[in-house]
Amino acid sequence: MRALTLIAMLAVVASPALAGPVTLRANPVDEDGRVTLGDIFDGAGAASGVVVAGRTGPSVVFEAGQLQALAARSGLQWANPQNLRRVVVRHGAVAPAAPAPAVTAASGPVTPAAVAGATVPVLTYARNIASGEVVQPEDVIWADVQSHIAPAGGPSDAEQVIGLSARRALRAGAVVGPRDLARPQVIARNDTVEVAFVAGGVTLTVTGRATRAAAVGEAVTVTNLSSGRTIEAVASGPGRAVAGPRAPSARSTSFAARQG
Repeated sequence: MRALTLIAMLAVVASPALAGPVTLRANPVDEDGRVTLGDIFDGAGAASGVVVAGRTGPSVVFEAGQLQALAARSGLQWANPQNLRRVVVRHGAVAPAAPAPAVTAASGPVTPAAVAGATVPVLTYARNIASGEVVQPEDVIWADVQSHIAPAGGPSDAEQVIGLSARRALRAGAVVGPRDLARPQVIARNDTVEVAFVAGGVTLTVTGRATRAAAVGEAVTVTNLSSGRTIEAVASGPGRAVAGPRAPSARSTSFAARQG
């Protein structure tokens, strides 16, 4: 009995203390290539030193569900209130600089939103991105910025901007703005396009020429090569578009589509 009690006590000592709920850091970074729970979460307590990944490049990407499972093994509970799909941890030397500290009002009762230095979490660029480059998971990171800098209509999830291309050169540390990004074009002006009309289980395909460029889910006007008539369609892929009853459902409602 005494031996069993001793074994139980050693097991408790050897395992991380149950720290309970934790909060994802706004800018998770590591310094030595050993990514720990303390690098990722505030409030990790005794589990702060638990290594969950090795970083061999400038960053390491975790799927949110994977990260929750890794945290749970050490007794940490991350609720993921922002419903993130991925979390990127970067080397501290290349991570965006922290925003300026909040400014406190001189006097008088004010709400946080009214204070000039009140901060809010926003998505920012982790590196300089050239015009036309496609955003990868490691290219964006959450950071706290002063509320007056945060753009209206900014993305609420990194997944909304991953896979989009830069409309212009974008600076590391800058807030992801509503008009920074666009979906990659799948149809260029004057491209030959196959337009599918689908109605009642019957599909009719015609060939036309695009009068403008378009990304998947964007409207595109196509000139029928046989009749010369114009067709209002929606791009569905490289050199492809749909028209008729299916067109409205093919229109994109993504973050980039709302900024066009």
